Amino acid sequence: MDQKVDCASWERREIFDFFSGSSNPFYMVTFRQNVTKLVQFTKQNRISFYYALVYLCTKAINSIPAFHYVIRQSDVYCLPERSPSFTDLKKGSGLFHIVTMPCADSMIDFCELAGERSRKQSVFIDTDMESDALIFFSCIPWVDMTALTNERDWSSQEAKDDSIPRIAWGKYVKAGDQLELGMSIEVNHRLIDGIHIGQFAEALTRSIEELP
Repeated sequence: MDQKVDCASWERREIFDFFSGSSNPFYMVTFRQNVTKLVQFTKQNRISFYYALVYLCTKAINSIPAFHYVIRQSDVYCLPERSPSFTDLKKGSGLFHIVTMPCADSMIDFCELAGERSRKQSVFIDTDMESDALIFFSCIPWVDMTALTNERDWSSQEAKDDSIPRIAWGKYVKAGDQLELGMSIEVNHRLIDGIHIGQFAEALTRSIEELP
């Protein structure tokens, strides 16, 4: 259940108020991510690399308390967890659609369910699944991505309240005897600082390195 934060005693109150005065409180960081063991694991288990990385990123985000906060008008709430909402392409199609679903306990189960849901989805986006308790994912597997921008509706009065992390990556490429890709994450500075992005990157790296 979402819990309302007592902003008067919230340890982040001063930082939150400072960045609330910015007309554009969002920022994006891109970093190189080693995915060698993940590529090996997905090939051995014949699962989608894309879905697997969505799963691991979701688990990493949910392991960091700072990413559980959302802004709703002038109030701040703490979510129990976030779920992935990711772009996908049906086989043979050049048009993408957006799949939103819970994150299953098992990576293999999640990949199988994600593929099934994507194949069956007949609309661009299921608006019944939309909420602020999501993580937006996308992938540009045709290029070695080094940076990215995201669209925003600045006509909305609540535009600055957008608390949904946006994560994207490009294709993986060789780096010596390893495989790595460029990963970007965009966040609202009213809630997320650089240390939290560092914690996300560390958690993701740990989960990849711990794969059997």
